[in-house]
Amino acid sequence: MSAKADYKELTQEYRDQIRILKDEVSELQDNCKAKDSALKRTTQKLENALGDLDKSNEELESLKEELKVLKGKSTKILTQ
Repeated sequence: MSAKADYKELTQEYRDQIRILKDEVSELQDNCKAKDSALKRTTQKLENALGDLDKSNEELESLKEELKVLKGKSTKILTQ
């Protein structure tokens, strides 16, 4: 009889350990999902920031070209 009781105790202990492990796995999966969502949001923000940077760089180049043109005109005005 004691062997049967030992098996029941072992079985119950394994069940408890399995339940704990399932809870831990579920918690880890939830944490991974949260991290994935945060990473996705951060990636989208970075993509938007890069798009804004590209637009700013294009505008800067355009302004540089305008400045060159204006400098050329002001030199012509002064020499006339």
